[in-house]
Formats: sequence, C-alpha cells, structure tokens
Amino acid sequence: MGRDGRGEEGLPLFETKVGKKSRVAYRIFGFTVFIGICVIWVYRLTHIPAAEQGRWAWIGMFMAELWFGFYWIISLSLRLNVTYRYPFKHRLITRYGDKLPAIDIFVCTADPKIEPPTMVINTVLSAMSYNYPPEKLSIFLSDDGGSEFTFYALMEASQFSKHWIPFCKKFRVEPRSPAAYFSQNFNHQDSTLAQEEWLATKKLYEGMKFRIERATEMGSISKEVKDQHKGFAEWNSQVTKQNHQSIVQILIDGKNPNAVDDDGHQLPTLVYLAREKRPQWPHNFKAGSLNALIRVSSEISNAPIILNLDCDMYSNDSDTIKETLCFFMDEEHGHKTSYVQYPQSFNNITKNDIYSNAFNTVNMIEFAGMDGFNAAFYLGTGCFHRRESLCGLNYSENYRGDLNSVCDIRKDRTIYELEEGSKVLANCSYEADGTRVWVSGGRHHNRIENCMQGMEAGVLLSTEQKGLCGDCSNHIRSSSCSVQEVSSLWLLPFAYVYLARNACSIAESLACGDTLAAWWNLQRMWLIRRTTSFTFAFIDTIIRQLGLSETAFAITAKVVDEGVSKRYEQEMMEFGSSSVMFDIMATLAIVNLFGSVGGIVKIVWEMDESLIMQIVVCWLVVMVNVPVYQGMFLRSDKGGFPTSVVLKSVVVASLACLMMPVY
Repeated sequence: MGRDGRGEEGLPLFETKVGKKSRVAYRIFGFTVFIGICVIWVYRLTHIPAAEQGRWAWIGMFMAELWFGFYWIISLSLRLNVTYRYPFKHRLITRYGDKLPAIDIFVCTADPKIEPPTMVINTVLSAMSYNYPPEKLSIFLSDDGGSEFTFYALMEASQFSKHWIPFCKKFRVEPRSPAAYFSQNFNHQDSTLAQEEWLATKKLYEGMKFRIERATEMGSISKEVKDQHKGFAEWNSQVTKQNHQSIVQILIDGKNPNAVDDDGHQLPTLVYLAREKRPQWPHNFKAGSLNALIRVSSEISNAPIILNLDCDMYSNDSDTIKETLCFFMDEEHGHKTSYVQYPQSFNNITKNDIYSNAFNTVNMIEFAGMDGFNAAFYLGTGCFHRRESLCGLNYSENYRGDLNSVCDIRKDRTIYELEEGSKVLANCSYEADGTRVWVSGGRHHNRIENCMQGMEAGVLLSTEQKGLCGDCSNHIRSSSCSVQEVSSLWLLPFAYVYLARNACSIAESLACGDTLAAWWNLQRMWLIRRTTSFTFAFIDTIIRQLGLSETAFAITAKVVDEGVSKRYEQEMMEFGSSSVMFDIMATLAIVNLFGSVGGIVKIVWEMDESLIMQIVVCWLVVMVNVPVYQGMFLRSDKGGFPTSVVLKSVVVASLACLMMPVY
C-alpha cells in the first residue's frame, strides 16, 4: 500500500516536487536587487548629460541597464518555480511488465574525419545495451557523410554486440559505452567480475577498434571485408559525400529468431542509413537527417517513442528508458507529455571546468525553473519524443492513446523489401516539398508547434545518475557614463546590485557542486561568449531573418590531439588558431589593459578620485582575462595565441585608444 492508503496500482509513475524552501529568500533578495535597479534607472533619467558630454554613451548605458532589469525579472521568475521530477521505474515494471512500448533510437553522425567511427559505434553499442527488452529496441545510425568506413564500423559493432550485450547484463556494467567503461580504473580482484572474461571482452573491443582505425587511416577497406556484407556494393567511384543515392542496410533484424547474442538472447534491430544527397537539392543538415530517420523508421519499426542522440552522447545509465517511460505512461499526466529532455552532461570535465561546459547551475536551477512552467528546452540530443506529436497529431484532452497499439507494419516483408521501401523514403526530394518535421536551425516545424498547443510540451529529467553523457566589453569609455565617484551616494545602488548578484551567483554555483575557481572561470567564459560567439549569432540571426543569407551548419570536431588533451587536463586554455573570434577576444583584453594602466597613471598624477571605481571595474575585467594575457605573452606552447593575432590586437587596440582617448 502507498502512504496515502492507495494500492501500488493507483500510485503515479512519477513525482513532482517544487523547491519551496528557497522561494521566500529568493523573493526578498530579488525584490531588493530590483529596487537597486530601479534606483539606477532613476539616476540615468535624472542625470542625462549635455550632448557634448557623452549623451549617446549615457543613453546606451541606460538601454543596457533596462535590458538587465528585464533579464533579472525573467531569471528570478525561473528561480521561484524550480521543479524536480522523480520517476518510479519499479512501479512501471510492476504495472506493465512485458507490455512496455517499442523504442526507436536515432544516432546522427556526419563526417568520419571529424567524428571518428570508433566514437560513433560506442554510442551505438551503449544504446543497444539498454536494460530493456532487445526485441523492442531499434537503433538507426544516420550517416550524413555517406561513408563506407562508418558502415564498416557499424558492421564490426554488430558482431561485437553479440559479446558486449551479454557481458553488460551479466556484470551489470555501467556505463555501457565500451570506451567509457574500459577507461575506468578497475580492480581485477573484485569478486563481482571474472577477470578472464573482463580481459577477453576488452581484447575483443581493442581488436575491433584497431581494425576500424587502421581501415580509416589507410583510406580503404579490403576485399575480404567487403565480401562479408552486400552493403558495400552501394559504394563505388561515383559516390561522394554530397552526391550519392539512398543507402539503407539492416545489419541486424531483431525480428529474426536467428539474430541472437552469445547467450542465445535476441539482439536489437540495427539499421544503417545514408539519405540521398544531390548538389541541386537542399538537404537541411542535421534537421534533414532527423526527418529522414523518422520516415525510414516508420517503415521498419514505427516505435511510438523516439530517442535522438548525437554520436558523442552515449548512454550513462542503462535504466534511462524505463525512467523516461514513467512520464509517457503515467495514467493521469502521461498523455500531456510530448517529449522528455535529459540535460547534457560530460564525463571529461576538469575540476575547475576551465571552459564552463558543465552548466551545473543552468541544468539544476534555470532549466528546472523552465520545467516548472512546462517549458523544457529541446537541446537537440538526449531527448525522448512521442512519435505522434512529431508527426502532426492534434492534442486532445480526451485522447489518451496506447503506446502498445502500433500496428505491425512489417508483416511478412523480407529484409530486401524493407530496405528498398526505406530507400524511397530517404529520397532527397522530401526536404524540398515541405514534408518535414525539423527545419534548418534545429527547431520543430510550425505544424508540430501547432499540434503541441495544450500539451505539457516537455519535461526535464535530471536524476542523480546522469542518463546521457558526452564529452560585452567593460572597458572605460568616458567618466560621464560609468560608475559614480567613491564619495557619491549614487554609487550605492550600483555597488549593491553588482555585489548582491555576484554573491547569489557564487552561492548557487557552490550549491550545485562547482568550485569557486569554476565560478570565476564561468565569468570569463560569459565575457568571451557575449563579446564573440553570442554577438556573431545575433548578427547572423538578424541577417537570416532579413533573407540575406542561408543557414550554415558547422560540425564540431571530436578529434583532439595528445597535446591539446594534456593542456586541457592541466586547465590551460586553448588559443592556438587564427579566427575573428580570437582577434576580438585579444583586442578587447588589450584595450582593457591599456585603459586600466592609463587610469591608474591619471589618478596618481592628477589625484582624480572620480575614476577610482571605474578603474576597479576595469581591473576586474583584466583579472578575468589573465589566461588571455598568458596566451598572448607568456606561453610558448602550441596553445598560445598565434603571433599574427597578438600583433593585430595590439595595433587595433592602440589605434582605438589614440582615436577615442579614454581620459
């Protein structure tokens, strides 16, 4: 019986808890900060200087402070509604047993040179090894690079899975990515693991990895290997990354009773897909890949729940699927859930998170606050979708649906018939005629947004065990528009807002598991992002909205050399390339350094106390940029700034100071 007297059958499959303890404190704190912001607004409106004394700069500061006030209200509203959800997978198993729905898992990759095939198959193997009935799992690998090396790697993985899946189940392996698992320090004397079997499985994995990497490095696959599977016949001298026919190969047919692992248990379905690409047809990058996956999977498996993963985000918890289904299959609220999003987590974060990639505060507070408004972000990976919501079903309060009612679309069709039928659905013409779920930029198509109105669009599931893992300028302009003199009472609201906001930020960061150094690194990365990548993204968005350019898609390189890895482990920032982003970063750092030194000289020689607080602020920016100065002037390794970037930044900063003197 449950605590409320109800039997186990009547209890919900998940629990929602709202963080009420911190609400009162946040309200009081937020109100005082907002009062400080309002006082700053009053100061700006009542002390507008004459035109010749920097009026436009003053107005610019006022607009920035207006925006900060708006941002503060939004940010505070999230913190007042932090919501956490806890699934009860044991209730799900007890209630539904073997009546759990089928799951389609999409893994996307695009270039074997940037995204190594060995990394891709580790994600695939982790998905194949979920603690879930294998006959209800179908894994689809979308290869937008159309590479036979990726296909070869998947073929090798299909063979290795016969050993890996039983090994995972026997010894309850976590995580179930072979690379992540075997990289852990393990005590062979542990009685729960047979040392010989552990070593044998690792040897099989290392052998598979060696063969894949050797073939990729050599740039060719031997005839003996190609003779092992008919799928290699799809590649010839005419096939290129941007010009090839649809390729669909079912490497493991989960419906075939002979497709079993070493223990005689059924294997999951495994499918390779390279959608058709032609130079004259738009392909819409990853969005087009996901569209093709939805169409092809509807032909082969048509599972009601879809999980999409990037090729570098492996499963970190084998029970993730069962925990997720608690939200879709809950009798009272399940029909309102369109998708369940897992926060992105990474396994190689350094102690002080030099690049601020962990996003602990964002995941645990801000995203949880958005979830409290039923507005969980779709992050592009690590998300479970209801197929019906993706395919245009209009929401109805009375419609409950049955996740097990999907008809058997395969019937008596052969593998050949399924592959040929799927090739038609992977045709490039689909991206041109508007039959799309995703559009360029990674967002849902309008018809999907329409059909989800009324639904709890999605929930954010952040458990203690991570479900999925991977791997503005503040320099001084003029004394008339910055911080007040030390002796002025108008300094108080500026100082309070600044100190209070940062004190709150530090407290949140520490509460979420960050170190103080990690918080400081986060301030640096926010400064860098806001003055470079965020600015470029804003400009690019405006240009695209005006129809002056088209969306571009850049693949993030997943290959890192040994030197870069070593410097990362030592928490040394990497600046060793030439780009506009690094030019801006270095130039702003030099301008702030020049301004700080010039300000101190002016204070010493002229005894002008009106500049003291401005210099303090400017020196804070200089302190944040210490790693940038080190990369420019002190480091001799390959991670330092190129000489050309240093020279350009010094010249541009010098010209800026001469043309617009600060003092």
